[in-house]
Amino acid sequence: MASVPQPTTPLSRARTYASFVRFEHTLFSLPLILAGVFSAPGPALSPMRWGLLLIAAVGARTAAMAINRLVDRRLDSLNPRTRERELPSGKMKLFEAWALLVVSIAAYVAACAALGPWFLRVSPVPLLVFTLYPYLKRFTAFCHFGVGAALALAPLAGYAAAHPDLAHPAVALWLAAFALVWVAGFDIIYATLDEDFDRANGVHSMVAWLGRQRALRVSAMLHNLASYLLIPIAILLVGPLNGKSLPLIIAPFLLCVVTNFLLRLEQKWAEDVNLAFFKVNVWVGFAVLAIVLLGRLAGGGF
Repeated sequence: MASVPQPTTPLSRARTYASFVRFEHTLFSLPLILAGVFSAPGPALSPMRWGLLLIAAVGARTAAMAINRLVDRRLDSLNPRTRERELPSGKMKLFEAWALLVVSIAAYVAACAALGPWFLRVSPVPLLVFTLYPYLKRFTAFCHFGVGAALALAPLAGYAAAHPDLAHPAVALWLAAFALVWVAGFDIIYATLDEDFDRANGVHSMVAWLGRQRALRVSAMLHNLASYLLIPIAILLVGPLNGKSLPLIIAPFLLCVVTNFLLRLEQKWAEDVNLAFFKVNVWVGFAVLAIVLLGRLAGGGF
């Protein structure tokens, strides 16, 4: 007997759209945006500015995922691991994906315009990075740094929204450097899922180029570098030590050690990508946010 099609409801469509843009991956970018907000001293954000920052962040991230899915829809239809994604499986129509992209870009640009003229002028930069990234795998094994660059924009965006005068950017820049190598490292782990497919279809990645084990060694080196990049962040935030509480001074540096431990766990469990990528890795961003918050508190508060 033929199966009876399930009725389409607004809730089911919302779930499809959320799955299409991998809404749960917001847990990687949101802590970095907040870390950027609190990376330098300044007046507290108004509720309106917080709202505009949220709209810009959600719009930009939704646009990034929609662009990625639209560009990769042919590859996704060929790959057994991804052929059940929304576009290749037909769960979502092509015009719906384009409509979602247009709406998300419109929301992002409108929020940037409301944040200020400078934000509107630079608003195409993230969209350009998001568009370039999915094409990198067509011609370079260094494509992982494309997604790293996309996430590196998160702390810079949070910093700029909270500090329109762009004063004291050092911590935000170190955060961006951390995000670049951290995300590139875990994207290499994620690419191990498609090693055979990528080689057979001419898709470039560190894994397809170097082989699984050597690529994972590159990932481990990137994560070691990411750990070291957290130290100047803590130093800059804590500032001079005179007259400050010792526990507050020590706390952000202890969290640097915790973050290093999490990254080492991620490497240790790299064979289980779901565990390493979606469970361990998600805590790294929150650990970095905690380093920033405790560092600001140790350095003189908010």
